Amino acid sequence: MVLSALGFALMAALVKVAGLRGFPVLQIIAARALVSLGISWWDTHRKRISPFGQHRKLLFARGLIGFLALMCVYSAVIQLPLAEATILQYTHPIFTLLFALVALKEAVNRATLLCIALSILGLVVILQPSTGLQESANLPPYYVFLALLGAAGSGAAYVLVRKLAPLEDSSVIIFYFPLVCLPSALVLGWRDFIMPIGCEWLILLGVGVFTQVGQWGLTKGLALYKAGTVVAFSYVQVPLAAMLGLLFFNESLSVTSILGGSLIILGAWINTKDKT
Repeated sequence: MVLSALGFALMAALVKVAGLRGFPVLQIIAARALVSLGISWWDTHRKRISPFGQHRKLLFARGLIGFLALMCVYSAVIQLPLAEATILQYTHPIFTLLFALVALKEAVNRATLLCIALSILGLVVILQPSTGLQESANLPPYYVFLALLGAAGSGAAYVLVRKLAPLEDSSVIIFYFPLVCLPSALVLGWRDFIMPIGCEWLILLGVGVFTQVGQWGLTKGLALYKAGTVVAFSYVQVPLAAMLGLLFFNESLSVTSILGGSLIILGAWINTKDKT
């Protein structure tokens, strides 16, 4: 799980580097999807199963929602400090719980309510313009909105994955994400694509490679131990993102981001530990 967090943190850092070098978000998504599509197709071929599944409308919906969420998340990562963008992404449990309540009729327990309350409180602390503290986050509202929209999209995608899990092989579900992302990014963004030069090829390739490292670590960790205990280790991505932001982009966490982020992560952690 620590390897997974490091993979996703490095992926986000490379997305930011690519964006600052002028690559459009859709080209970065296309590069990621190309790598993921090849690996995912190989995985279904290894298992000797059809990569296209049986419930194609649901699978396509999962891929499309994931693609739209990824556009928002990558735009926010490029424009916001890495740590703050990562913290805002951790609000996705709120949206997952709300969508699961509506779509899957899942019950709301005390841990769920506490997770939502702490996450909202954390957002208020991060986003309030005047705090009386010496240092506040002062984040651009438009990209904060995109980050939250990306978290909402992630929540909706997770609910679709939960619905598909008993119906389709996990490799098929994973395969549909790049299967939808790659042609969507090419059709919508090819006019703005720019030709990489030198190490820029490695930057774009690295986005896809570190995404797969993150997904592999996450899948392996969940397979080896209890989900609630294992997922708690994924929160190490926030300090890793803060460290990468400081080292490579001269970013530092504000006081309000530290306080608000702690509340958001605490809420998410409580929700993974208490299922009563």
